[in-house]
Amino acid sequence: MSYDHKQIEKKWQKYWAKHNSFTTHDDPNKEKFYALDMFPYPSGQGLHVGHPEGYTATDILSRMKRSQGYSVLHPMGWDAFGLPAEQYALDTGNDPADFTKKNIETFKRQINSLGFSYDWNREINTTDPEYYKWTQWIFTKLYEHGLAYEAEVAVNWVPELGTVISNEEVIDGKSERGGYDVVRKPMRQWMLKITAYADRLLDDLELVDWPENIKDMQRNWIGRSEGANVDFKVKGSNDIITVFTTRADTLFGASYLVVAPELKIVDEITTPEQKAAVIAYQKEVSKKSDLDRTDLSKTKTGAFTGAYAINPVNGNEIPIWIADYVLGSYGTGAVMAVPAHDERDYAFADKFGIKMIQVIEGGDITKEAYTGDGLHINSGFLDGLTKDEANEKMYQWLEENGCGKKEVTYRLRDWLFSRQRYWGEPIPVIHWEDGTTTTVPESELPLRLPKTDDIKPSGTGESPLANITEWINVVDPETGKKGKRETNTMPQWAGSSWYHLRYIDPHNKNELANYEKLERWLPVDIYIGGAEHAVLHLLYARFWHKFLYDIGVVPTKEPYQKLYNQGMILGQSFRDSRGVLVPTNMVEKRDGVWVNSETGEKLEEAPAKMSKSLKNVVNPDDVVEKYGADTLRMYEMFMGPLDASIAWSENGLEGSRKFLDRVWRLIVDENNKMRDRITTVNDGRLTKVYNQTVKKATEDMENLHFNTAISQLMVFVNEANKVDVLPYEYIEGFVQLLAPIAPHIGEELWSILGNEDSLTNAPWPTYDEAALIEDEVEVVFQVNGKVRAKLSIARGLSKEELEEKALATEEIQSFIEGKTVRKVIVVPDKLVNIVAN
Repeated sequence: MSYDHKQIEKKWQKYWAKHNSFTTHDDPNKEKFYALDMFPYPSGQGLHVGHPEGYTATDILSRMKRSQGYSVLHPMGWDAFGLPAEQYALDTGNDPADFTKKNIETFKRQINSLGFSYDWNREINTTDPEYYKWTQWIFTKLYEHGLAYEAEVAVNWVPELGTVISNEEVIDGKSERGGYDVVRKPMRQWMLKITAYADRLLDDLELVDWPENIKDMQRNWIGRSEGANVDFKVKGSNDIITVFTTRADTLFGASYLVVAPELKIVDEITTPEQKAAVIAYQKEVSKKSDLDRTDLSKTKTGAFTGAYAINPVNGNEIPIWIADYVLGSYGTGAVMAVPAHDERDYAFADKFGIKMIQVIEGGDITKEAYTGDGLHINSGFLDGLTKDEANEKMYQWLEENGCGKKEVTYRLRDWLFSRQRYWGEPIPVIHWEDGTTTTVPESELPLRLPKTDDIKPSGTGESPLANITEWINVVDPETGKKGKRETNTMPQWAGSSWYHLRYIDPHNKNELANYEKLERWLPVDIYIGGAEHAVLHLLYARFWHKFLYDIGVVPTKEPYQKLYNQGMILGQSFRDSRGVLVPTNMVEKRDGVWVNSETGEKLEEAPAKMSKSLKNVVNPDDVVEKYGADTLRMYEMFMGPLDASIAWSENGLEGSRKFLDRVWRLIVDENNKMRDRITTVNDGRLTKVYNQTVKKATEDMENLHFNTAISQLMVFVNEANKVDVLPYEYIEGFVQLLAPIAPHIGEELWSILGNEDSLTNAPWPTYDEAALIEDEVEVVFQVNGKVRAKLSIARGLSKEELEEKALATEEIQSFIEGKTVRKVIVVPDKLVNIVAN
């Protein structure tokens, strides 16, 4: 007999909606718990089975915490600006707002079908003007504090898309979307000065409970390094090239400079003889992404400018080259090369026949660069010194001689905040005819995105907003001065950089959020989402939060106290003998073996990321229809550790459903009534396992070890099926432990057990510590130090009683027969050793 998931799930979803069961009732006498999911981008594909994994985890915690007497904030919303909606609008001529609205409705229906306990009264949508009013407000504050500025920046321009794309969207010199050629060209862009917060973003990682690997990814992205800026004069001109180096101690070994091909100085210093070669090389480099350019494994390329620099420490003239591995956007855009002691410099110098000078003792530089430690040689006043001593002495020399100084630099670049798109938050800035720039006054926010049928890229590099003349042209009512609105829009990261704050006070018309409410709810207690946001989203959100802390808008230094990344749910997929993935619609099972249905070739099952091309994307709607939402939730929590990447399996799904059916049959009879053997009589046979289950399931859920919590629930069901009498209080407690994972069947069983109210706020079960103590222990019996028997006996027997039991045991008697017992050693509750000869 199995339960009817369709009827039960609809019934309880209606009940929760009607009774507003999950509205946040903030009782100041209760402790707070803020559980946050990374809100989804509502794509046209709808929810996939990867989404509910993290959502189920936060939902289990939220439901448990409500029962434990916490005030719980568990909201959901939509990160709804973004390129896919704009691309859809371009392809179909429809309004991206309509497309987005329809997608949100689909997502919301799917989310509700899975029984998540979100407080929908706090739903937010980044494309709602009432929301992005405050995204724009934050921008105006950043501008007022000198943290938003305009700059000419080399960007990844895609003529076919008519827009600029980020470095992360460039794959092998082509756009990720459409595979078009990417061209590097300078454009006027808005930048946010995240570098001003580099040290705090680094240091404050100590304040949060995050996985160490995520902290390391942030540390590497910020990339703090100590070293020196060194000035090299260009021979025969007044130009100076400054390089940053962490190894100032090797300056005597610097035998050439490398400058980024896109720097202006390259054109100024290149000699007429080298002009053609330099221009050809610059053109070639403009087609590559930063990632491709800095790939360590690729062959070294470059061009000589014909110019020379003077090494300040020894007066040597050294050649100036350009090469793609040096980026204009990183550091000073120039590096000094010490080929004897750096592998990349060595490979470059070796290829182009550039001189090498060894300045550290050790190795054989005729064969390879020596990168180890040693004393300095060929280094004048540094000879005989160690690395640290030589570095400090060189810093001093550079400052005394006015050709450099000690510096701290960061790998982190300022945040490029402009997008040449329509479907994003308008940047609230006006450029006036007299050359001044102002932000739109707060009283005029939100600056609404104008509705338009024409969202084709402008083709000039500006966003489609440049086509809407009546929106773009403005006149100052007081002075009659003419101006133009900023046509760039904000990146999708903007709305997600502060959304955790708006959930706390989503309907506030006067401020981003009330300070006292922020004090009550911040920081977020648990934030769960995919590891793909480990760097950028989290870094940007932390930057905005710190800025808002500085201007007195938020009370905490960090937004997210605890972070957890769920693993990826992989699709069932198949590879042929060449290792090529075969779409699942071309695969069948013959005689228990997977084969290519067209060629008959035997295939190997190999989990891979779900994708439309492999036809292995699982739609949660299909799972809910066939097995029920509770089965999906339970299966995704039972697959393995929450942070592991695991392959989807239909068998696992069936196993989870069978377990829920077993639970149903344990408690419910054929007439859908509570079984007669559930009674107020307690014969004690389940006491220990019940208390163990409450303790273990509670602790495991708290620690996000949902798979082992479910294992313990299974242990309880197995034991319960072995006894005749089921104590009512234990069955009720068990249902409560199950309910956060499988809430629909949980509510139904709770009601069949005779409870009138929902179990949403019913107090969480507790356990009796005394009941966990084992009343029996295993004692080892030895004869002359060798184990001859093991016996389970009552805990706490005296030495005399244990000795008596040992001597009376059959196995022991056979070993001491005809011998004299000389001595009996007893360790209570553990061991009896009989010495006999």
